[in-house]
Amino acid sequence: MPFVRIDLAKGKPAEHRKAIGEVIYKAMTDTINVPADDKFQVITEHAAEELNFPVSYLGIEYSKDIVFIQITLNAGRTVDMKKAFYKRIADDLHTQLKIRREDVFINLVEVAKENWSFGNGIAQYA
Repeated sequence: MPFVRIDLAKGKPAEHRKAIGEVIYKAMTDTINVPADDKFQVITEHAAEELNFPVSYLGIEYSKDIVFIQITLNAGRTVDMKKAFYKRIADDLHTQLKIRREDVFINLVEVAKENWSFGNGIAQYA
């Protein structure tokens, strides 16, 4: 049940943006037990001045090509699963799309299952 928001600077082709979403979806199904077809994503481009981030943080140097990934999902994954998930996304985005690993910023927001409605005004997992 993840809901994925992907934010990046304007200028990349539609195929590139869609490929980012596909990399994330594949990593979710392979590493954190997300079911098939559970793919809900919003990909948003921003003007450069709409992305506000430091040149560096925690020893990581960022570029104008930073990609912000925020995923809201059910609570319950282990720390090891999350670490493997972060690495998988950064590695695959780098390998497949030449995005610098340093420019892959990921934030997980964990919620209880009753916080979802997939339609019809029903809490399907409550």
